[in-house]
Amino acid sequence: MKIAAITDDGKTISQHFGRAAYYLVITVEDHNIIDCEMRGKPGHTQFVGEGQEHHEDSGGQHGYGPVAEDRHNRMAGAIADCQVLLCRGMGMGAYDNMQGRGIRPVVTDIADIEEAVLAYLDGKLVDHVDRLH
Repeated sequence: MKIAAITDDGKTISQHFGRAAYYLVITVEDHNIIDCEMRGKPGHTQFVGEGQEHHEDSGGQHGYGPVAEDRHNRMAGAIADCQVLLCRGMGMGAYDNMQGRGIRPVVTDIADIEEAVLAYLDGKLVDHVDRLH
């Protein structure tokens, strides 16, 4: 199983999915972490420019529309081999996009990546959907 965590430093889960620059992809076998790999996150805010981070359709739904969907697809493509995505906050459009691609996003209040991965594996990680925006 592969679990991605959104990060800027490889140790902590970033506060916001869209603003973090990297994924730490953790490979787990038999409840043990066997490998970690840092990957760049396409669509990172620095590449889309100010004001475009959360593009909205004319209908006004946050994180949806063709521009946001394209960006979310690029972000998800980098972790297409992962089953789970750990973050500490994200937009509803990104959350829905990940789910639609077979990646389970989990919004956690745990900052430490290893601690969050182990809590997920133990079935103790709470998905704080109240942190979606």
